[in-house]
Amino acid sequence: MGRGKVQLRRIENEVSRQVTFSKRRSGLLKKAREIAVLCDVDVALIVFSGKGKLYDFASPHTSMERILEKYARHVLFEGNNMAQERPEVEGSMSYDHIMLRARIEALKKSQRNLLGQELDSLTLREIQQLEDQIDTSLRIIRSRKNHLLLKSIAELQHKEKMLMEKNTILEKASSPTEVLLGNTAPTEVVGVPISNAADAFVPNLNICCDDSDEPGTVAVPLGWSKSNSGLPWWMLQSP
Repeated sequence: MGRGKVQLRRIENEVSRQVTFSKRRSGLLKKAREIAVLCDVDVALIVFSGKGKLYDFASPHTSMERILEKYARHVLFEGNNMAQERPEVEGSMSYDHIMLRARIEALKKSQRNLLGQELDSLTLREIQQLEDQIDTSLRIIRSRKNHLLLKSIAELQHKEKMLMEKNTILEKASSPTEVLLGNTAPTEVVGVPISNAADAFVPNLNICCDDSDEPGTVAVPLGWSKSNSGLPWWMLQSP
């Protein structure tokens, strides 16, 4: 007695559903790769998981973009009579929309691969190409980093040079002032003692002479000293 037809339906258990998807996905990708190599045909496989994660495969001798472009051209101009009846502008917009979405998905997949994600579906050649791409990006990043570091060092050296030049100018400007101040000595004024000031500016008005034989001498009363009150004796005489 033969087996009855198995009815396919959604697996209710979430864990069992995820395990089944992982097993069937690997087998599906393997079958797609085998048919593409053995039969030399263009195969494109796009699978989104329940969480929205993308899994895709394209024949090794072509790319996903080329296959999608071929598919869109076939749908719009050959396989779909409704598409042939649409205006040319609307068909062009639909085609551009499909190509744009395909390009976006390809870029997202490439980004995930660069982050080290979803590498199971890649072949050895694709992994080598990815490694070369990452090495090239690292060289460009390091080159840019070194350029910025050298530029920053050059700017700091230029600022240091400008500060040194300003200090030199200030030192040269302050040197003559210091020399001038160092050579200037305080002027000493030789004055006349206060006690003798009156004697120095009072003329000799004594016209009488004593009986001495020496000419030009002034007779001073006995007991009178020149130092009395700091004035000459004749100014202190009563009239």
